[in-house]
Amino acid sequence: MSDREGPSGSGGADDDLSLPKATVHKLIGDLLPPDTTCSKETRDLIIECCVEFIHLVSSEANDICEKESKKTISPEHIVSALKVLGFESYIEEVQEVLKDHKQQQRDREKKVSKFEQSGLTEEELAAQQEALFAQARARAAGGAPPG
Repeated sequence: MSDREGPSGSGGADDDLSLPKATVHKLIGDLLPPDTTCSKETRDLIIECCVEFIHLVSSEANDICEKESKKTISPEHIVSALKVLGFESYIEEVQEVLKDHKQQQRDREKKVSKFEQSGLTEEELAAQQEALFAQARARAAGGAPPG
């Protein structure tokens, strides 16, 4: 059963869904000219519109996913949903963001952990850690105020 099936209107589980107000406020502030303000009511409306847009696109992507007998929505399903819903003008930017995201993931995977960089075994690192703890305990015991 897709998300679109069932009763619509208020009272559903979607009533609790929202976006962080501080984040939306910052995004709006970054996009508007410095001398322009946005009322709380307007910010709340923008949040509601964003949540509705996310719901619309994800529901359509889910329908596409189900038609393909897939269980996981992929970026390609999102792009297809945008086409079906008439948001073709967003597709180029979405694909650019996806490309950037994939590159960030590859870069993150390439980063070597401090453990791997050390060239030491877990046992050697644990011994170093224990020695540091012993030094700290000795400093604390020697520098403790008389009581």
